[in-house]
Amino acid sequence: MNRTRLIAHLSMISLLTCALLAQDGNVTSKETLTIAGFADHAPLTLKVADLKPIAHVTVTIHNSHSNADETYSGVRLSDLLAKVGAPLGSDLRGKALADYVVATGSDGYRTVLALGEIDPAFHPGEVIVAEVMNGKPLDDHSGPMKLVVTEDKRPARSVRNLVKLELKAAD
Repeated sequence: MNRTRLIAHLSMISLLTCALLAQDGNVTSKETLTIAGFADHAPLTLKVADLKPIAHVTVTIHNSHSNADETYSGVRLSDLLAKVGAPLGSDLRGKALADYVVATGSDGYRTVLALGEIDPAFHPGEVIVAEVMNGKPLDDHSGPMKLVVTEDKRPARSVRNLVKLELKAAD
């Protein structure tokens, strides 16, 4: 390959990389939450207003970092995952028990939850996408949406500024 063609190829790769990074920047806007299911379901993009008509639950957790109780209101993660075809309830068995969700914040922080931990028919804890804490909308530091996990001893798997949920299957 001559030098001119090599430079042209490198330039094209650079442009494609920049385009992908710019596209990813749009996906990780703090104002929207993208929920990606398996390949047979289209991703779902939600804003806080889209959560309002969905049934809400209220949970209280103890934040060991601030040594204070926090009360959150939000939508069960299982209700949102059902919209992208997650196997829940009686369908959560066999191979589906190896399915999991990767939750990502706008800062790139990521955590993993097994689908069995999310399904209220399978596990006693609550996992919600909250938009309210202590009766007020989440502040800029935590919201507008936050993943809250009730059964954890410390809030390490709670994800502030939640922007993406990906349903995946373990190989």
